[in-house]
Amino acid sequence: MKQVVSISLGSSSQDFDFTTVFLGEKLHVRRIGTNGSTATAVKLIKQWDKKAAAIGLGVLKDSYKVGSRRFIEKDSARLKAVATNVPLTMGGRLGDIFQEWAVRHAQTHLGSFFNNARVLFFSGMADYKLALSMAEYTTNLQFADPLLQLGVPKLLGSLDALNLYANGAHYVKDWTLPAAMASGPVKEWTRFVLRKAMQKASVIVAPVHELDDFDLEDLAGKTVITATVNDERIAQFGAKGVATIIDGSPVMHGHVLGANLLDAMIIAATGKTPHDILEDDYLEIITGLGSEPRIIHPNGYRRVNRFAFVIHPLSQEYFKKVKPIEMLSQVSPPVLMNSLEKIMAYAPPFVYSRVTGIQSPTGVEAEGWLISVGGTPREIMRHSPEFTYRRLLDAAAMAKRLGAQIMGLGAFTKVVGDAGLTVAKRAPLPITTGNSYSASGALWAAHDAILRMRLLPVPRGKGKVKFKAMVVGATGAIGSVCARMMARVAEEVYMVSPETAKLLALKESILLESPDAKIFLSAHADRDIAEMDMIVTATSGAGKKVLDIMRVKPGCVITDVARPLDLPASEVAKRPDVLVIESGEIQLPGDVQMKNIGLPKGVAYACLAETIVLALEGRFENFTVGRAIEWEKVREIYQMGLKHGMKLAAISGVNGPFSDDDIARVRELALAARAKLALGSAKPVVKARAAKKVPARKKAVAKAL
Repeated sequence: MKQVVSISLGSSSQDFDFTTVFLGEKLHVRRIGTNGSTATAVKLIKQWDKKAAAIGLGVLKDSYKVGSRRFIEKDSARLKAVATNVPLTMGGRLGDIFQEWAVRHAQTHLGSFFNNARVLFFSGMADYKLALSMAEYTTNLQFADPLLQLGVPKLLGSLDALNLYANGAHYVKDWTLPAAMASGPVKEWTRFVLRKAMQKASVIVAPVHELDDFDLEDLAGKTVITATVNDERIAQFGAKGVATIIDGSPVMHGHVLGANLLDAMIIAATGKTPHDILEDDYLEIITGLGSEPRIIHPNGYRRVNRFAFVIHPLSQEYFKKVKPIEMLSQVSPPVLMNSLEKIMAYAPPFVYSRVTGIQSPTGVEAEGWLISVGGTPREIMRHSPEFTYRRLLDAAAMAKRLGAQIMGLGAFTKVVGDAGLTVAKRAPLPITTGNSYSASGALWAAHDAILRMRLLPVPRGKGKVKFKAMVVGATGAIGSVCARMMARVAEEVYMVSPETAKLLALKESILLESPDAKIFLSAHADRDIAEMDMIVTATSGAGKKVLDIMRVKPGCVITDVARPLDLPASEVAKRPDVLVIESGEIQLPGDVQMKNIGLPKGVAYACLAETIVLALEGRFENFTVGRAIEWEKVREIYQMGLKHGMKLAAISGVNGPFSDDDIARVRELALAARAKLALGSAKPVVKARAAKKVPARKKAVAKAL
């Protein structure tokens, strides 16, 4: 029976031994830890050099390649030279294979898991091949080599920086005094900087024993990529809040084998030297083992995807909430506020709020950032589209650095120019405007409102409902989809837009999908507005008056999709017998924490909700961009929203959410107004009939005479 031993600089508490038949050879395998003592490791190497078939040396690598250069680890070389009779391996090549395979395995099985993740490597030089693989999924890489090797409080932020560092670090390292690195102040400062970097990262790559000294504050919610994680260590990571452990090390006879030990077993069983073992040999042996990398969730399955969403001030009122200028705005004349509005349009983007606590019933979580750009709608429309594109691309760059995997465009940022197409082409991460869910949410809210108003006949069967619906801004991105959806359920649909040719083309397109639809076209809303039971306004009029609310039918439900609103509070107040709702408000799942965006807690506009739904689903793609919205995507995002626990929020108007009593009051006023109109319209009819009878009687008398 051949003896195979792994001598590790790690803890002796992890020691084990077993007997197995491997590649046709019977082996007695054992692992011996030295608790960090190099002297003990030297003694053990000398001892087993006389009786083992092969020796594995754990923790250290004999060499590593960074860029085009290969570096020899001097400490490893000295230990390796102690063995003179039997092959000694550190398993570097095999370890690189296992780690890279583990990362690619996780990316495939968990679905885009590392896309734009913030990854911290304790040593980029030791794990250079893994860093190259990770760079295929994210550029948010940090390397702690200068910090841990030299005590320099600086982390490297790219592979290029790592290459430059590697070319000179081996010289500088020789100048560094070990006593200085081990001194109290330097050690504590190094630990402080490393902990801050760990807390910002979402993925940490480190040898398993180097994570023993870190706690819940540093590791909670993190993904750890490491090796040789046994049951004891899994329990420890679980207690420290680690979300996911990714380990490529194989398991044999209930023990996790380090790459050095498995490599020593291969050497002993085949009789080959380490240099004679080829990649094809490794492939054949690994395939024969039948194992695959482990993805471990020590606290149950948890996945957190990340998003960003761009917002901007809708008016000068926003600036009055900004602390530095809050007092100034209270005493400033309008001309100064106008100047401030123009200046803020040039301000760089900033994080307005962190968003946390979003949790889908599927178990997936989402977190993100609301990033504000400074332009109001008036300023956005005053400048060229390219002006806004530059601000949005700056926001996208910030979102990427934060680790977001998708970014949504809010309010006027999704209207300007080509509605997100250019930004999606140039941005470093996927973009969505949210218009698909805005369209879905608009009719979701309108449907709920009409049911609660109880003014329409109850539909029978699957036929269309007997009501008239109008879409103002029908040729726009959201309006066109609303019109398509209305054509499926409403008896008559009136589409309004000043873009005559687009209206004609839209009607043709809808009739191909719904041949039985009754569609009427108009350039102005006021012509048919008095007959409508439902109106959807989806313009980009930036405050222009799009309809006369005084001509609207009592009890009409108006769904205002436009941002800024087509109907300001002053207009809505004129008609208490009309229900004007702001569509697109979605109740997010979970205990959502974010700054006020003008909606109740946990409620978001549908465009923001679309970004969150895509993040929860792991659909990191350009979902809704451009002015043409696909009906299939509207339906798809609605279904995805239901899957992840999205609900229609309480119906909100310009003054906040409507209660049941509020809607009942609107209904009573509408019924009273309709009764009054019916009574008023009856009198002229009576007079008309009387007027017609007089000439008839005169004619009869004349004839009789």
